[in-house]
Amino acid sequence: MQFRHGHARPEQPETPAPDAFEIHKARVRDELEIAFIREGVGGYPLLLIHGWPETKRIWWRNILPLAEAGFEVIVPDLRGYGDSDLSQTDQYDIVEYSRDLHALVHDLLGHERCAVAAGDVGGVVSLDMALRFGKFVERLCFFNSVPPFLGEVYEKAGLDPNAMLRDATGDYRIWQGERPDELIKKLDTEQRRRDWVASMYGPRLWAVPDAFSDADVDFMTEPYAPAEKMLASWAPYQLAAGRRAASELPRLMERVETLTLVLWGPEDHVLSDDFVSRCELAFPNRIGPLVVPCAGHFLQWERADIFNATLSGCFRDLVLGR
Repeated sequence: MQFRHGHARPEQPETPAPDAFEIHKARVRDELEIAFIREGVGGYPLLLIHGWPETKRIWWRNILPLAEAGFEVIVPDLRGYGDSDLSQTDQYDIVEYSRDLHALVHDLLGHERCAVAAGDVGGVVSLDMALRFGKFVERLCFFNSVPPFLGEVYEKAGLDPNAMLRDATGDYRIWQGERPDELIKKLDTEQRRRDWVASMYGPRLWAVPDAFSDADVDFMTEPYAPAEKMLASWAPYQLAAGRRAASELPRLMERVETLTLVLWGPEDHVLSDDFVSRCELAFPNRIGPLVVPCAGHFLQWERADIFNATLSGCFRDLVLGR
């Protein structure tokens, strides 16, 4: 199948079996247990952060290649997602995710520094981590997410500061953010909840049309079958809608000085096409932005071949300096 600019997406790396990786659990911040995968122990620590509607499973095609490239690959489920615990205080926001992951990597696994790769909600978490924890994030890979909120900077460059997301596929944000109680009543069976998530991998065209097989979609949607997990995953959208309060304001309104590899999957139907222009302003110390052909919102899965090789090459000095 051909996409924008006439490219055809080549065959992607084989996806490991669902049970290919050991899942660890660790209690963070004396609050809850975070589930995570840890491969390549002893390499340079690389934290991979998922977004929505994802879990750690979205990184299945990246874990082994990156571990083989010399990284200690750490792949958690955010609180409330996948195999991680729900919050007993119903607290889910960007800063809580950020502090959880810092506690996991720094306090429990003992890494003073790390690299981070992230997209979607995970990308926003990575921004907060890079700005909040000083030199803890030594290198960043940022793709298909919401760049820092630099209103006047964007406006002076001729960009609409409020047009980071596309409206064409944005009804999910309204339902999940403003009308979650009504939506969860409609999604009253496991299959209906999974179908809601599956639409993001299929007909809503977040990804290129052939990126996820039926088996892949089953694998990605399974963690969303429980209603309580689905509801927890919607919490960040409710923050934006003003339905709940954040524990703390995230660090999202500053330029990010961390050396950042910026990637862009142009087939994305979630983010506006000016992503590249915004990132050129928001990340003054960057590699790219590099446009990855035949990739959309789930770039790390859709073009795992390019993602794995590009990240490994650009971050190779970290591995060699280990």
